[in-house]
Amino acid sequence: MAAGFLRILALAAGLMAGIAPAAAAPAIIKARPLRQFEVGSDAVQFGRLRFLGGLELSSSDPLFGAWSSLRVLSGGQRFIGIFDTAHWLQGNLERDGGGRLTGLSDVTIDPMRDAKGNPDASKWEMDAEGMALRGDEVLVSFERNHRIDAYPLSDLPQAVPHRSVPLIIPRRSLRSNGGIEAMAVAPEGTPLAGSTVIVSEKSVDSAGNLLAAVVEGRIKGAFTVRKQDGFDVTDAAFLPDGDLLLLERRFTWASGVAMRLRQLAAADIRPGAVVDGEELLRADTRFQIDNMEGIDVFRDADGRTHVILVSDDNHSILQRTLMLEFLLDEDSEKAAL
Repeated sequence: MAAGFLRILALAAGLMAGIAPAAAAPAIIKARPLRQFEVGSDAVQFGRLRFLGGLELSSSDPLFGAWSSLRVLSGGQRFIGIFDTAHWLQGNLERDGGGRLTGLSDVTIDPMRDAKGNPDASKWEMDAEGMALRGDEVLVSFERNHRIDAYPLSDLPQAVPHRSVPLIIPRRSLRSNGGIEAMAVAPEGTPLAGSTVIVSEKSVDSAGNLLAAVVEGRIKGAFTVRKQDGFDVTDAAFLPDGDLLLLERRFTWASGVAMRLRQLAAADIRPGAVVDGEELLRADTRFQIDNMEGIDVFRDADGRTHVILVSDDNHSILQRTLMLEFLLDEDSEKAAL
């Protein structure tokens, strides 16, 4: 039998016996390096972003895939991710001598638990989409049964949510499969320091703007984000200066898949505002992209700002799980790569 299938049988046996499952063995993740962002071109500079490289990821483990959000820790050495199948993903980011991504190691995949401690709740109950770190908590936003649950950061495989965060946005205004897709916590020392910001994927107000809110922190209240060119928001991450990066996705049968990065100024994010921002990057099928769903930002040991993106393959053989890494232009000049 396949190793992945045996893992599922072991998990089921443990649940039937009424005991907590043993820690899962690390998942083996294969990685194929991506040296080009634009197919057939050696260009590395795309507006204010410099492409560092990427990975096409795959695994024989049937749980791997449907990646919806990630947070990078330890200056780019570790990560936490969530799958929209309600699983935690944790592991290390491996790099070569030049700092470029080469693979993932020590990867574990564990089921998320609902408020009752159940690891096998329905898709309607546990459609995990957004994730943010706030102190010693991991905040997770869920679609369909719209909510934000806070899990203790320690021992995620056994963690049970100990509180829920008020959405500010009325639940009736959120689309079933287009709710709180993006969530991020502003860094200390910035205008929104400690604030948790959420942005919906497709839920809009009467003017067609995306519903958003500051749900925790100094300033609480709803605002909206200008929806443009048919793009839907899939994730967000704060830059070190407090501006918010939005990752957006678009798909049409005529033109295929596209992605966009938009930067929202920290000073513009406030209750009652309609916020727009500068477009940093737009890519379509001429580039190494797929269904881009997750983004995070971190600073390395040299103080340079990295942007990492991941895609959701929907467990489809027609799609790929990609991890792409960029440097912001103003930081990339500090050291030659």
